[in-house]
Amino acid sequence: MAVTFSDLHTESGLKSLNDFLTGKSYISGDKLTKDDIKVYAAVLKNPGDSFPNVSQWYNCVSSHLAASFPGKAVGVSLAGKADPAQSAEAKSPAADDDDDDLDLFGDETEEDKKAAEEREAAKKSAKKKESGKSSVLMDVKPWDDETDMKQLEEAVRYVEMPGLLWGASKLVAVGYGIKKLQIMLTIVDDLVSVDTLIEEYLTVEPRNEYIQSCDIVAFNKI
Repeated sequence: MAVTFSDLHTESGLKSLNDFLTGKSYISGDKLTKDDIKVYAAVLKNPGDSFPNVSQWYNCVSSHLAASFPGKAVGVSLAGKADPAQSAEAKSPAADDDDDDLDLFGDETEEDKKAAEEREAAKKSAKKKESGKSSVLMDVKPWDDETDMKQLEEAVRYVEMPGLLWGASKLVAVGYGIKKLQIMLTIVDDLVSVDTLIEEYLTVEPRNEYIQSCDIVAFNKI
């Protein structure tokens, strides 16, 4: 059952805590828990001989904390004084949830282990070698000599997808006044299939209004 302490900055609050700690070493059970940490944070300082039970408990918690934070402290003072009643009202439920999650001395749970494994897997995935790339030279052929080659090239370059980068291009004469578009492209192998690019993007509506067919002239791994 939860125990409530209030006004631990006052003598009446400390007396209540002192009475509670009679015959006890810790707030809950026989080991240090986050309940001790919560109460410890609310006690401004060791009250000394006036409240011997609180003083002994305070020293015990301090020794545990000192072992967990071995750095050399120089000491700090906190200026300003808030109304304890207002502070309690201003404290949000989210803050209480955070306190419940605080466990400086608890054993690692299965959830902690799983989270650590997931983080490690994510790190390994991030370090995975980048997928290979290829450089492709493609011929894009129009229907006839009346096809607007400028619009044909715009239709080609309009295709965008992850891992696809269009490069330099030029028009090459085929004969009978017909020219074809010869264009370079760089692809990430795991993301882009050239066959899919041609069959599902370049030679279907509306681009097939300008494009009759596409041929791969060269395909080189980078």
